[in-house]
Amino acid sequence: MGSGGEEGEVRVDTGVDDLPGGAGERRRLLSLGYRMLGTLAEAEDAVQETYLRWYRLSAAERAAVANPPAWLTRVASRVCLDVLASARHRRERYAGEWLPEPVPSDLFSGTVSGRPAVDPFERVSLDESVSTAVLVVMESMTPAERVALVLHDVFGLPFAEIADVVGRTPAAVRQLASSARRRVREHDATGGDRREHDAVVRAFARAAGTGDVEALAALLDPSVVLRSDGGGVVSAARRPVRGRDDVARFLLGVVRKNPALRVREVRTGDGLAHCFTDGEAARAVLNLRVRDGHVQDVWIQLNPGKLSAWAPSAPTR
Repeated sequence: MGSGGEEGEVRVDTGVDDLPGGAGERRRLLSLGYRMLGTLAEAEDAVQETYLRWYRLSAAERAAVANPPAWLTRVASRVCLDVLASARHRRERYAGEWLPEPVPSDLFSGTVSGRPAVDPFERVSLDESVSTAVLVVMESMTPAERVALVLHDVFGLPFAEIADVVGRTPAAVRQLASSARRRVREHDATGGDRREHDAVVRAFARAAGTGDVEALAALLDPSVVLRSDGGGVVSAARRPVRGRDDVARFLLGVVRKNPALRVREVRTGDGLAHCFTDGEAARAVLNLRVRDGHVQDVWIQLNPGKLSAWAPSAPTR
């Protein structure tokens, strides 16, 4: 951390170990921010702002903080709450479909600890909380619901502490978390059978790679929906593609137009997925939601700004 630039400006290098809690605490805050905001870039900004606020405290004020990690968690959560409050307007101006950023399943492993043992039906699991399905449902939640869900279900904070973040009573926060959890279940966004999921994903890749339209269509649910996010930067479907036949034709058309892309299996919060690369650059990540042996949702992330975690030289966060 250092200061410079214009008078009063504070500059913080949040990658150094002299921060409260060291690099491990920074990584935990990043995992919190990602789950709340859905992209690593927004999460990075939220963590940076959190540390800026820490270093704007006087030395005496910092010394008076009995539990710096708890202080950082509260501040980071409030920063994310402010971002979420303005996110809906920004999403309305987004070019085409908006999808959350897919990340490797182990990117944030070990960042959440000390969660109390409670009824599993009262919590969204760690894997589910970084799945595309859950993050898509979170986009329909109010900012307070999303913050309550992440802080309680994933990070195990008591409702009294979350109430201080969102400005509600503990009882109201309990209702927020329950409402958010109910939305996740109503949209069937919680994880299905992983072995079935992975088997269907591999069969899907074989059918798409060989151009077998009948085999591909047989794997798709009749009401399947495909969404792709190019962010206005690269070509993508501006609207959802719906229905078994249209989705199958769309996918095979994409394969034919991009014969040079290499495909590798990767693990995300959804389970097995595929990353498409061109040389050293990641060009797309394709995730599927599988239920009862059929693909119900296809998510294709093409926005280069949401693929940084898949570069071969991606830094450890």
